[in-house]
Amino acid sequence: MNLFLAALFAVFTPSPLAPARPNVIMIVCDDLNTTSIGHLKDLVGGHPQSRTPNIDALASCGVSFRRAYSNNPICAPSRASFLTGIYPHTSGNLYFQNWTENPVLAQSRTLMEHFRCNGYIVVGSGKMMHSERLADWDEFPHGVNYGPMAYDGKKRVGHPAVPEPFRSIGPIDGSFAPLSDVPFGEKEGGGWIDGTWGKIKRMDYTADDKRDATPDEKVADWAAQRLKTFAREAAESSHPKPFFMGVGFVRPHTPMHAPKKYFDMFPLASMQLPVIRKNDAADTHYRSVFTEQKKGIDYFKKIGLSYATPEDGLKSYVRAYLACAAAVDDNIGTVLEALDQSPLKNNTIVILTSDHGFNLGEKDYLFKDSPWEESMRVPLIVRAPGVSPAGGIAEHPVGLVDIYPTLVDLCGLTGDTRKNPQGKPLDGFSMRPFLENPASREWQGQDFALSMIYAGQGEKAHHWCVRSERWRYIRYSNGNEELYDHQSDPHEWTNLAAYPEHEASRKAMFSRLPEFVRASAR
Repeated sequence: MNLFLAALFAVFTPSPLAPARPNVIMIVCDDLNTTSIGHLKDLVGGHPQSRTPNIDALASCGVSFRRAYSNNPICAPSRASFLTGIYPHTSGNLYFQNWTENPVLAQSRTLMEHFRCNGYIVVGSGKMMHSERLADWDEFPHGVNYGPMAYDGKKRVGHPAVPEPFRSIGPIDGSFAPLSDVPFGEKEGGGWIDGTWGKIKRMDYTADDKRDATPDEKVADWAAQRLKTFAREAAESSHPKPFFMGVGFVRPHTPMHAPKKYFDMFPLASMQLPVIRKNDAADTHYRSVFTEQKKGIDYFKKIGLSYATPEDGLKSYVRAYLACAAAVDDNIGTVLEALDQSPLKNNTIVILTSDHGFNLGEKDYLFKDSPWEESMRVPLIVRAPGVSPAGGIAEHPVGLVDIYPTLVDLCGLTGDTRKNPQGKPLDGFSMRPFLENPASREWQGQDFALSMIYAGQGEKAHHWCVRSERWRYIRYSNGNEELYDHQSDPHEWTNLAAYPEHEASRKAMFSRLPEFVRASAR
C-alpha cells in the first residue's frame, strides 16, 4: 500500500470531543414484532391486547417508523449487518457464520468501534451482536443469556407444562411458562437454571417478589446504574466525554419464560389471536423452496398437534409471547426512567429497535426468517433531542442498515468506517430527514427497503424482498414471486404477482432488486 492509501485508511483517533456531542443509548430487543407493541395498534394493526406502556411513552416523545425493516430476519446476520452498516449480501455474512471471521466485516468498523474512535466511551451489556467481540467495548459486564431455562436435573429441556410434540422441539424454542411454574417442582434436581451454556447455575423462584433477577432485569439494572454514574461524572467534569451505550434484551426470544405477573396480564380464557386468514399460505411460494422441516412450518404444525385444537395451541403461545413483550417493556422502562430522571436526558439520543419481527401463526408459520411483513418489519423509535418532533410518525420505508449512518450524522462522527481497502463503506443512509420532518419522502436513500433470506451454501440468488411504501415484492431463488398491495391488503392475504393488471407494478418492484439478482433471473 502506498503512503497515500496508508494515510487514507489509518485509524482515526481525534482529540476528546466537546461535551455538546450527544450521548447515545441503543436498545435492541430480540424477536420483538410490531404487532406486540401498544402504540402501533392503530399504525400497523397490532395485537389488541398488547401492553407496552414504556415503549409507548418513548414513542410519544420521539419518531416512530411505520415501515422499518430487518435486512435479514434472523438474529446473527441481522445484528452483524446493522451494527456494521453493511448489507449481508455486501459482506457475504448471510446466516450463522461467525461475523468476526468474515473478511469484509473484519476490516470494517463496527458502530461501537467508530464511536470509540471518535472519542466516545463505549459500554454495553446483554445481547447486541450474536457473538460478542468484547474488544469493541470499554465495558461489557453481561453477555447473552437466554435464561431462565427449564432443567430436569440432568439437562436443559422444554418446560414440562408444554405438551408434546411441541416440547420436544427443545429447551429454547419448545419452552414457555411463567416462572411460578417451577420445572418439576425442583424434585430430583429439577428447577430453573441460568441460560448460559456450560456450568449449571441455579435460579431461585419463590414468588415474583422473592426470586433471582432474570438476565434482562440484570441488564436493565446495570444500564440504570451506569447512567447514574455517567450523570455524576458529567457533573464533576468540565469536559465530560460523551458515551454510547448498547442495551441488549433477549425477550421476547424463546424460551418464553417470564414472571407470573406478566402471564396474568393475559388470561388464557380471553386471549385473542392475531388476524389470521384460513389457508392464507395457499398462494405463497415459501414451501416451494423450504421443506416441512423448516422451523416456522414445523413449529406451526406442532403447536396445533400439541393442544385440543390449533387455535388453543396458538392462544397459549401468543399469550407467552405477549407476556414476554410486557416483561421486556418493563426492563426498557427501567433504563428510560434512569435517563429521564437525570440531567443527561436532553443530550442523549435513544434508539429502540429489534433485530427482526416474528410470525405468530400468519400464513401457517410460527417463527422468524419469513419473507412476509410479520418477520421483516421491526419497531424503530428514535428520540433525538432538538431534532425529532414528539409523537412523529415517519412513513417512508427504511432498513436497520440505515441506523449506523443516521448516528454518524446526528453525532457528527468523522473518519472512514473502513479499516483498510478490504472493508466496505456503509450501505445505508441517514434517516435524519425523516426525524426532522416525519412526513418527508425526500432523502439520499432509495424509495424502498431491501431484505434477503438465506437459501443455502452455494446459492447465488437467495430469496429477496423489496418493500416500498405501497408494495411488498418477494422473489425466491427458484423464480417464484409474490406481490402484495398494502394499500388494499395490509395483511398480505392476496398474492398479485400473476395478475395481468398488476404486471407493471411487479416489474417495477423487480427492477429494484440488486443487479446480480436480476441478472440471474434472465
